[in-house]
Amino acid sequence: MSTSSTPSSPRSPSSPSWSPSSRPSSAADSGPVRVLDVSTAAYRRAFELFLAGTDEKAVTHAHLARLVSRLARRRVFLDVGAGEGATTAHLGRHFERTVALEPSAAMREKLREVCPDAVVVAEPVDGVDLGEEADLVLLSHVLYYLPEDRWLPTLSRVLHWVAPGGTLLVMLQSPDNACMRMVEHFTGTRFDLRPSVGRLEAREPEKVAGWSLETLDARYRTDCFADAVDVAEFMVNVPGLPGLDPLPARADLAAYVDRHFARPDGTYVIGHAHDVLCVRRAATAA
Repeated sequence: MSTSSTPSSPRSPSSPSWSPSSRPSSAADSGPVRVLDVSTAAYRRAFELFLAGTDEKAVTHAHLARLVSRLARRRVFLDVGAGEGATTAHLGRHFERTVALEPSAAMREKLREVCPDAVVVAEPVDGVDLGEEADLVLLSHVLYYLPEDRWLPTLSRVLHWVAPGGTLLVMLQSPDNACMRMVEHFTGTRFDLRPSVGRLEAREPEKVAGWSLETLDARYRTDCFADAVDVAEFMVNVPGLPGLDPLPARADLAAYVDRHFARPDGTYVIGHAHDVLCVRRAATAA
């Protein structure tokens, strides 16, 4: 993830209700939070922990499938930033052809396993010139990785890849969910898709036939405190994290998890609701 704002210094937990003795300390909670590189085993483990405990795929896949069922045509599906390919495969089965953009080599390896029939493109969104238009274009959790001043040009560029009468779907975490409040607390970073909607409509008035914005609730849940801390660390690994000096302390992150996400039943729940922007392109080419 990335943003054009300047991150503030990490802040320590200030709630008087928490004390370091409320959870067992461990060597894993000493020192700063780790900066997780997508190609490492540490990142893969954290990502798998997250996937194992979240209902995100079930919630979003059901919602996206309903949107796909209402499309007038399902010839080409374009997934921009396809990641490991789970969503690409889920939606691609409804289309004649699937094209997937994924600049990360580590993610492309898994993507090709999950979507063997998809055309996989390695270039990033601003470095590729596609020769076709798609009936559905998905831009899911990509804007984090771009400076905010590149959001509107990117949305405009991607909208040009949508066939007349087709649909652009943009997904980003909702700015006021529990996960994003934690990210802002420790890194100063905040993402908000909503201001870009009106700007895109003003920039592309002949192409935008209409739009809607929905918020889908999603939650990560675990009964293991250590796993909850590791997933929280994964969540705060926004692109601005490596530039912080000092990095947030893992002990402070553990305290935050205990204070904000612990439930009376002994579980830990981190809400990470998603905003889903649906942009309908005008039926006539513009």
